[in-house]
Amino acid sequence: MEIQTRLTKLLKIKYPIIQGGLAYLAYSDLAAAVSNAGGLGQITAMSLSSPDELREEIRKIKSLTNNPYGVNYAIGQHGRPYEHMVEVAIEEKVPVISITGGNPKSVLDMVNGHGIKTLVLVAATRQAQKAEELGADAVMVVGQEGGGHLGRSDIGTFVLTPEVVDKVSIPVVASGGIVDGRGLMAALSLGAEGIEMGTRFIATKECIHAHESYKQSILEAGEDSTVVIKRSIGAPARAIKNTWTEKILEIEKQNEGYESLKEYISGAANKRFIYDGDSDNGFGWAGQSSIRIHNVSTVEELITNIMKEAKQVREKWIGFKE
Repeated sequence: MEIQTRLTKLLKIKYPIIQGGLAYLAYSDLAAAVSNAGGLGQITAMSLSSPDELREEIRKIKSLTNNPYGVNYAIGQHGRPYEHMVEVAIEEKVPVISITGGNPKSVLDMVNGHGIKTLVLVAATRQAQKAEELGADAVMVVGQEGGGHLGRSDIGTFVLTPEVVDKVSIPVVASGGIVDGRGLMAALSLGAEGIEMGTRFIATKECIHAHESYKQSILEAGEDSTVVIKRSIGAPARAIKNTWTEKILEIEKQNEGYESLKEYISGAANKRFIYDGDSDNGFGWAGQSSIRIHNVSTVEELITNIMKEAKQVREKWIGFKE
């Protein structure tokens, strides 16, 4: 089944499915697999240490796919300059970029006039309206079900998505809690024109940087297997619940600020879990949708199954009679 929306036409992709930025995990191998399967794969720029490393990843993906791909810029969570990394995307004529974690204005201004399509992740209606005013081509709306960094309110994807759809004229992408064809069709029924998935793409064979125990933690997740950390410093984010996140929450109860937390919420702690499988000394991002993930498949199998299930949902809808 083909689903054509303004998003698929904007990005020139077959299916309205976007792979999330996935810090320390979204590189050319995974991104190319998603793009080759008909979605939009993305490279995570700010997890790379230099413009040269980013340029190398971009050139790798160009060699692995002829389809559109994107580069994600998490501009507010790494505390370092990003402009030189954006320049690489301009020089390499990257077709799509997405901006998360901060005010997108400077990045949008930089790429304006270069033919790059722009997506901005938002967690509130006003943020979506502002992104549209600043010239974003589409917004991705993340609800509190999502993994990784979220908005400061607890509003869910299925409430926030239609509200944003009603307030902006550009395409809206639903993100958070979506892993399958039912989620895709539900998002479309709310007025979204595509979906972004993060956690689901971790549990794929092409996500080669994710340790098997990290993937297994996702497969074994239950209803209470994720927790939101970093609320106390105004940067809430959802992770797999373990002894490390329990330590984080205990420290947060003391309300001693960032300095008391930085060792526990660092990129190094994140990488110990996701790269080394050290669940006693690190953490891994994951959304509530983990409970709906039951296997580690190839990206192609995943997207094929999503579209097959979407078709089944459509056939049910066709059967409804007045």
